[in-house]
Amino acid sequence: MDPSDRSGAPASASRAYQPGQSQSQERPLYSQTTPSPQPFSPQGHMTPSPQPVMSPSTPTSPDPVHDLPEELLQAGWRKFWSKRERRPYYFNKNTNESLWDTPQLGSPPFPRNDPLGINVSTPVREQHDVRLSRNSVETKPAALGQKRKSMDDGSMGPPTKKLHGQQQQQHQQPQTQGPGFVSPYWNFGIQTNAMIFERKPIDVLPPHPDIELERATLTNRLRLHYQDLCQNRENIDAPKESFNRWLLERKVIDKGNDPLLPSNCVQEVSPSMYREIINDIPIKVFRPKYPNDARKQLYRYAEAANKMIESRRVSSESRKVVKWNVQDTFSWLRSQQGSTVEEYQERLAHLKVQCGPHLTEAAKSSVEGICAKIYNQSCAYAKRIRDKQWDILREHNITGVPHYRDPAVRKVPCYAVQLAVPSPRLPQIDFSTENQYTYFKYKNEACRVNTSHFQKLEHLYRMHCRDDPRFENFLSRVWCLLRRYQTLFGIRANEGSGLQGALPIPVFEALNKHFEVTFECFASPLNCFFKQYCSAYNDVDSYFGSRGPILDFHPVSGSFEANPPFGEELMEAMVDHFEDLLHKTDDPLSFIVFIPEWRDPPTPALVRMEESRYKRKQAVIPAFEHEYRSGSQHTCPNDELYYRAVHGTLVFFLQNKAGYEKWEPTQEKVDALLQAFRPIGNKPPDRYKMMNSVTAGVVRNNNSQRGDKASEGSSSSSSASSGTSSSSSSSNNSSDTPR
Repeated sequence: MDPSDRSGAPASASRAYQPGQSQSQERPLYSQTTPSPQPFSPQGHMTPSPQPVMSPSTPTSPDPVHDLPEELLQAGWRKFWSKRERRPYYFNKNTNESLWDTPQLGSPPFPRNDPLGINVSTPVREQHDVRLSRNSVETKPAALGQKRKSMDDGSMGPPTKKLHGQQQQQHQQPQTQGPGFVSPYWNFGIQTNAMIFERKPIDVLPPHPDIELERATLTNRLRLHYQDLCQNRENIDAPKESFNRWLLERKVIDKGNDPLLPSNCVQEVSPSMYREIINDIPIKVFRPKYPNDARKQLYRYAEAANKMIESRRVSSESRKVVKWNVQDTFSWLRSQQGSTVEEYQERLAHLKVQCGPHLTEAAKSSVEGICAKIYNQSCAYAKRIRDKQWDILREHNITGVPHYRDPAVRKVPCYAVQLAVPSPRLPQIDFSTENQYTYFKYKNEACRVNTSHFQKLEHLYRMHCRDDPRFENFLSRVWCLLRRYQTLFGIRANEGSGLQGALPIPVFEALNKHFEVTFECFASPLNCFFKQYCSAYNDVDSYFGSRGPILDFHPVSGSFEANPPFGEELMEAMVDHFEDLLHKTDDPLSFIVFIPEWRDPPTPALVRMEESRYKRKQAVIPAFEHEYRSGSQHTCPNDELYYRAVHGTLVFFLQNKAGYEKWEPTQEKVDALLQAFRPIGNKPPDRYKMMNSVTAGVVRNNNSQRGDKASEGSSSSSSASSGTSSSSSSSNNSSDTPR
């Protein structure tokens, strides 16, 4: 179907979100009242039916869309049929250019040869034209029943609003794309070198505010239930961030339909959750600062161990061993009054070694019951959410998943995930801007984001979304996105923010400059630096450019950055996936991986990469000599954006032979990368001092409250894309720092 033939909402319809709307105007309630969009084809374009077919007038090639020379296909060109003009036209899915004539590589677009009307020039912004985030061309809506004129009558038709993400002529700089396209914290002017085999839309249900609100309510209820079980059964608090790490670990093996809650795992008992609860039994230990605190902790551990062994069904031998060691510890405490912190800690470690196995055996069945109960409750919640989601879809006459034919086996530049099920009409969202924040409210549930990040989301949406050219569903999808990540982070203050921690901007610039990295393997629309990335969720993130979860993404060439969430199971699955990809392709493929330097004991992922036959080089950045961006960067003040890492960071270069020849990690390049890790505090990079006046004005406004103080780093945490975390115990989970 010709995208120019899409029917828009009538002039009398409720007002929808306009990307170029002035901030000075009073904000109304924005309504999304567009007809249900049609599904996508495997190439990401709209089709008139669930089965993507061409017009009867289309040439009878077996695959008309790809009936082009190989060099044009590699450049992103596809061939389609215009029902209005009854002739073929050409569309470039990488640059959003459209042509009537056969495209010629290297030639600039000409407006008269523009079927979709998207190659028109952007007007110069007037001084009084204060837009939310971009220039626009205002057009008068067509009257009801009025058809657009044919291109053959000498009229080019009304100009449409310029897509912000479309590629300009080669001589233009990314900064000319308008405010927000290039920021001190992202750069969408960098094109990808990641190649994949073309893929069809995935069978994932589209997001809906009512469903996201239900998912948030049930997930928070599950968190509280987990806390109650730990408190009632083992008399301990749920380990900090344990629930978040459980979600990460379960999703490695989960085959269920819910994007957040696990519902189809091979084993009910999670090794991650079991390990963390056992580690806090009989009490949670910490690193004391003063001798008196160390003495109290040793006494509390001995007393709790004695009480636990007396109240559980254990063998007489286990009871005898634990009670003897407890009495020996009490005797030592009575005789030693002036011991140091190290002496108390050494005695505690000895007591844990002697009593730990017996206490674990005593608590095993109870802890396994906690893990199984949480998983089974999650399965029930996931089914409840799924049923409600299908009820909403049926109300909009969406009764099943459309069928798509398998695309031709062709290597193409990577593109965002496309959903097979069309999105229904989404409800309206209250939307307002106050100071540096933008607020979204739905049914008394509010989400907020920095206005600069809201502009970022608008750019990503414009570049990647294919089913909403008029932005009718934009606000609803932004609310769903923010609500999903807010649910993932948790309900406590500062909980889960480490899941979104990111590498410093100079590091991304060095990766792109020296190793041509253009893709992030673990990111989100909120913290990505490049416009191409993988993320945890392929439903809410897909409209903003996500290529889906990294374990479901199979590139055949390209240069990638990977800084995974610091969960042992996920990091190990990542290594398996990368080695499998490197083994299957002869094209240049490179992964630069950042993980924490945990060696007491070493994590399986660390050992695997040190012994990998694809490891070309390895480097380490010492603790406290580098920093990360906060996981709450989309909501935190600018002077809290960076914090120091309290652990070392290991850098691994995993490359096949062709990737090593193309992006060899020479010592000079590696030194430049390590130098980029030098702490810069909360100042924007120097390269943005020369930004054009429009973009520079936005940056100055966003940075007006940015201080010079470098954050010393709170308790470290794990990262969903690029994060940081720490460990100070043998199990790597005993400290307050999540992993």
